[in-house]
Amino acid sequence: MTSTRAAVAALVTCTTALAVMGAAEAPAPHRSLSAGRETPKASSGDRWPQGTVKTVGKLVTKLSGNQVESCSAAIVDSPSGSVVATAAHCIASPERPRKPQAVYFQPGYEGGGGPRAVLTKGWKAKSWKVAPGWNVKKELESILPNDWAFLRMEKRGGRTIQDVYGANTLRTEPVASGATVTLGYPVTSPYDGESLNYCAGEAHRYRRGEIAAANVGALALQPCKLTQGVSGGPWLRGIDSARGAGTLVAVTSVGSDDELLGRPFPKSAKAVLKEFGGRR
Repeated sequence: MTSTRAAVAALVTCTTALAVMGAAEAPAPHRSLSAGRETPKASSGDRWPQGTVKTVGKLVTKLSGNQVESCSAAIVDSPSGSVVATAAHCIASPERPRKPQAVYFQPGYEGGGGPRAVLTKGWKAKSWKVAPGWNVKKELESILPNDWAFLRMEKRGGRTIQDVYGANTLRTEPVASGATVTLGYPVTSPYDGESLNYCAGEAHRYRRGEIAAANVGALALQPCKLTQGVSGGPWLRGIDSARGAGTLVAVTSVGSDDELLGRPFPKSAKAVLKEFGGRR
């Protein structure tokens, strides 16, 4: 049956005035899962049972007018060891075409300070590369299939972000339906952006005739109640709890009240990653 949903659901970023972002109380610790590859139990937006995943974190872009925008992101394996994957619209979009003043990422973020803490303690992106075809001068519907991006992070003490935290392995299309978990830091009610939450289940890959053309090929999890702030968050398979990493098959692009869509990476993304995330 052909979906009657609109072609473009809401982007799930969250823009806020930095001045109103206060420090939040750190969340209570959570139990750890046993080591090894895990199949997370089905979830429509629960808190991640391990508390954090060390290769996944909170992404904050600094905008003009003392504003910030909250997204999510994950470290991806690259020759340089310095690359983070997120959604292209976390860098710029038709709704916000101006590029950010700066971008910061904090892996394994768990409470205590919100966006201000990420701007202060996070790893700074020294450059970024949005997908070819992500042209913010065009209508969003026409560029949604290209909603992915890579950021190259600065080193710290001569070490790369991958040296410190590890990385997820990129898998490009074709990506079939299958058991998947998506992680992120939802900011709007009933969440506060201070803890890692997730949806997990059998992700459906939309085919032509099931949904509007802009989202053909996207992965979907439903029900999924995650809110703004999870844009760019990873869609992972085969998570290894010991390494805090898995196989990255998509990043969160758009969502509605009960469904989240992930944008898979085309085969061409491997060449982009190789060039942009080249040698150290």
